[in-house]
Amino acid sequence: MIKTGQKILIACDTSKSLMDFRGKLIEELAKKHKVYVFTPPITQLQFREKLNSLNVGIYENGLKGSNVSIFSDVKYILKLYKIIRELKPDIFFPYTFKPVIYGTILAKLCRVKRITPMLSGLGYNFANTDKKDLVSIITRLMLKFSLAKSPRLKIIFQNKDDYQTLLHKKILTNKHNAFVVNGSGVDLEHYTYNPPNTENINFLMISRLINAKGIREYYEAARFIHLKHPEVKFKLIGAYDNNIDAISPELYKKINFGKTIHYLGEVDDVRPYIKEASVTVLPSYYGEGVPRCLLESMAMGRALITSDSVGCRETVDSSTETNGFLIPVKNVPALILKMEAFINNPKDIIKYGLNGLTFAQRKFDVHLVNAQMLNIMQLK
Repeated sequence: MIKTGQKILIACDTSKSLMDFRGKLIEELAKKHKVYVFTPPITQLQFREKLNSLNVGIYENGLKGSNVSIFSDVKYILKLYKIIRELKPDIFFPYTFKPVIYGTILAKLCRVKRITPMLSGLGYNFANTDKKDLVSIITRLMLKFSLAKSPRLKIIFQNKDDYQTLLHKKILTNKHNAFVVNGSGVDLEHYTYNPPNTENINFLMISRLINAKGIREYYEAARFIHLKHPEVKFKLIGAYDNNIDAISPELYKKINFGKTIHYLGEVDDVRPYIKEASVTVLPSYYGEGVPRCLLESMAMGRALITSDSVGCRETVDSSTETNGFLIPVKNVPALILKMEAFINNPKDIIKYGLNGLTFAQRKFDVHLVNAQMLNIMQLK
């Protein structure tokens, strides 16, 4: 039996993910334990207020998770080391690459009792097994070093493919303590069912504007269908920033100023847009954990079209009660075919959406996922 009053330090690479992806977990942990977060600046006032209401200790840093900056990373490492030494947490829970790599090494040096890094997707570094660029090679080497076997280390994955990849790459061995949970989970009380619009069919994609998310594929498919079905609408939500894999300025101009896609930029709450949508699309080949936007869409009863790729394939039920379509990566004709399948069979939009809701209730309920997390952290 683990006593209450444990000190838990959480490290992430974006403040938004703290409440969007880990909010319910933090709430659960804060009921019986003291939680601290080490995060880039919290710019959303409501997030800061929520953390304060939970009595969560906040430490901020200048980490840029997607950018290569030795100076920024060194500052991050030194600050995190100082915090771990001062707090002496019982549990250290980092997620995403830089917090996992740097934080796990530091937590080992500081003799933290339980270290539970989560790899919420392997991203670019493992998207192409033949990738030889220097950043990717260094990342893999550092990951292997940081995740070296230790009795205090429990590694958490969001899909089985990522675990198998690290075994194949000899970054992990079968002797590591590794666990697979069902993504970040989705709050079924926050994302509630609404019947989809089948009279005025519209497709929605929620994603940062980076190449590996399949932005170009979505645009090309939308452009083709728009010529045949001008009444069908296409929407896109997501930030366009200086990510290393950001789409070209030319493609951004076509999306933002053209007539094919209604680009909405980044939004604080996706629920009204999912409510308006008929089908959610994510033709990603990024190396996802389990895409959050697909879980949210399933919870609200939306059919899916996504790629048969790592993380994405977890969201489409392989049973006879299917909730969507899996398409080959970078395959625009396949994407068009499945979009037209819903356009020509609007009743399937409702049926697949209800199947997705049932699938989300069975597998991705955030309370089920958090129970898994508490068990791994030895807090239940």
